[in-house]
Amino acid sequence: MQRRIRGTTMKSIWSSWGRHLGKPYTLQTNVYVLGSGDGRIIGRELKFHLWFDPTDDFHHYAIFWSPNELIFFVDDVPIRRYPRKSPTTFPLRPMWVYGSIWDASPWATENGKYKADYRYQPFVARYTKFIIGGCSAYSPANCRPVPMSPSGSGGLSPQQMAAMQWAQRNYKVYDYCGDPTRDLSLTPECRL
Repeated sequence: MQRRIRGTTMKSIWSSWGRHLGKPYTLQTNVYVLGSGDGRIIGRELKFHLWFDPTDDFHHYAIFWSPNELIFFVDDVPIRRYPRKSPTTFPLRPMWVYGSIWDASPWATENGKYKADYRYQPFVARYTKFIIGGCSAYSPANCRPVPMSPSGSGGLSPQQMAAMQWAQRNYKVYDYCGDPTRDLSLTPECRL
């Protein structure tokens, strides 16, 4: 799934961003193993400060989903890789896209220190050149997904791996596996 969006506070099933004036924008990626609506939803969040202002221009956001891993991209830079470590910690249902505008104040503005100002509503999101490519869960076995690497290989190129390490080292600001307030027994991949 790929999308190009421009806005200030977007959320889909997998990502969102928000910020307080003068602070960097925060992009949240999330993985839900069971999906929305299944008992206790356990999010597997990583948050990144963006190295650009996403409202200045359109940007490219993509997710590569294979049977073995999910990789999140921002402007073709891989920022997160979620490998399949076991069948119980990897989403097995078909992916779906959900776009909306929501109040991200509780996590995007220093744990809710700054609230959304509803005097500026209506809030509007615009999507352009929205493209979904690849194989659906119901595609025939001979369907081949689009490659995620310029080389067309099955994994990230060495340059993409270096870019992901750069993004994580410099811009990752939250990792659910390192959160001391979370019950990590609910996310066994953190111990694998």
